[in-house]
Amino acid sequence: MVERYLSDPLRYDGRMKYERCGQSGVLLPRVSLGFWHNFGSVDPYERSREITRYALDHGVVHWDLANNYGPRYGSAEETLGRLMDDDFRPYRDELFIASKAGYDMWPGPYGNWGSRKYLMASLDQSLRRMHLDYVDLFYSHRYDPETPLEETLQALVDIVRSGKALYVGISRWPLEATRFAYDYLKQRDVPLLIYQGKLNMLDREPMEEGILDFCTQHGVGFISFSPLAQGLLTDRYLNGIPKDSRMAKGVFLKESMLTPELLSQLNQWNDEAAAQGKTLAEYALRWILQQQGVTSVLVGASSTQQLEKNLKCIKDNHDN
Repeated sequence: MVERYLSDPLRYDGRMKYERCGQSGVLLPRVSLGFWHNFGSVDPYERSREITRYALDHGVVHWDLANNYGPRYGSAEETLGRLMDDDFRPYRDELFIASKAGYDMWPGPYGNWGSRKYLMASLDQSLRRMHLDYVDLFYSHRYDPETPLEETLQALVDIVRSGKALYVGISRWPLEATRFAYDYLKQRDVPLLIYQGKLNMLDREPMEEGILDFCTQHGVGFISFSPLAQGLLTDRYLNGIPKDSRMAKGVFLKESMLTPELLSQLNQWNDEAAAQGKTLAEYALRWILQQQGVTSVLVGASSTQQLEKNLKCIKDNHDN
C-alpha cells in the first residue's frame, strides 16, 4: 500500500514569509520553487517527490514551470502531473502553480514565440501534462518582436476569461513593451500580476532598464529567476571548476565566464557573507529580497538539503 502524504501541519507557522504581489490579493512566498532543472524525465522521480514535499512542508507554495522545462520538453510538467496524482491533489488550493509559453516547444511555425495559436495550444497541452484544470498564473515567456503585442496580450486576456488561468504575467519583456502590456491588460480588467526577470548581483538589467521601478510604481509584482547566476553566486566555483558542475558541462555556463576579475569579486562577496555568518548563496538571495519591489526569488533545488540552505535567506530578514 502506497503511503499517503500528509503535509506538515506547521507549514504556516511563520517560518516562511509571504509578500503581497503588487497590488493584488496574491501573497507569494519570498522563496519560490523553480522546475527549470531537476524535475525532467532525466531526473529521479522520487527525488522530485522529496523536494516538492519538503517545499510544501515549509510553506513554499509557489511552483514555477514552463512548457519546455525538462529535459525532454514537457517532462517537468509531466512530473508535476504525477506528483499531483500521488501527493498534492488534496493541497491544490494551497498551491500557486505557474506555467509559460514563448520559447521553442514543437516543430513548425506554431510552436514558438507569441502568437495566439501557440499560446492557446501550449496552455492546453500544459494543463493535460500537469493534470490540472487551470493554472494560477500563465506567462508570456518572452517578448515577440514580430507578433503584434495586441494579439499576444488578447490571448492572455481570453485565457483568463476562459478560466484556464487565474492571473497572467510576462517574462523578459523590454520596458516599453511592458508599459504597453500593463495598459492593455488593465483596460480589459485582467491586470498584469507579475513580471519575471533575471536579477542577481551579477546581472542587474531589470534595475538598470527601469523594469523594477516600473513594477514598483504600478503595483506589479516582480520575481527573480536565476538569482544565483546558475551557481556562480555560491561557493561552487571559488576554488576551481568541479568536474560535475554545470560549468564543466558547458551548456549554460562556460569556463571562459570565470575570469580573474569575476573570481575576485566572488571572493570579496564571499568574505562579506562570511563576516555576517552567511554563505555566499544566502548573501546573494538576501540581496535580491532587499531590493524594493521584489516579491519573490525562484530557486532551483537538486536536493532537500539544497532547498533547506536556500530557505535560510529569509531567516531574520526584515527587508519587508
